[in-house]
Amino acid sequence: MENNQLISSGIVLDSFALLAYLGGEKGKKEVEDILEKAANTGTLLKMSVINMGEVLYITERERGIRQSQLTLSRIRQLPIKICSIDEKLTLKASHLKAGYPIAYSDCFAAGLAEISGAALMTGDPEFKKLEDHIDIYWI
Repeated sequence: MENNQLISSGIVLDSFALLAYLGGEKGKKEVEDILEKAANTGTLLKMSVINMGEVLYITERERGIRQSQLTLSRIRQLPIKICSIDEKLTLKASHLKAGYPIAYSDCFAAGLAEISGAALMTGDPEFKKLEDHIDIYWI
């Protein structure tokens, strides 16, 4: 599926995508474009609170607690709905973890995308294992 078609169904960002944007890494431009489009058109962007936590712990580990706190403030200003973890998403993530050798936190991003009927925006090669299961917007 083309990226424009994927965008119209909504986008779930995983930690890889958000870290690329925040850290100015490879893929930043694609994420920046999606964030701008969301702000201008109301395109729905989502991220699970688990994946947001992953962004924060990585930031704190690499750059300290103060930078992690600033990152949280920045995330809260972005047009991303941070989704809580409920039983339905937990069961979906557990099912994905049982069937695919990927990180448990990544299962929440993939599960949220599947439940939402959205594409998952990532550059993490671990998700190649799920290409036949969910739509992936590669950065």
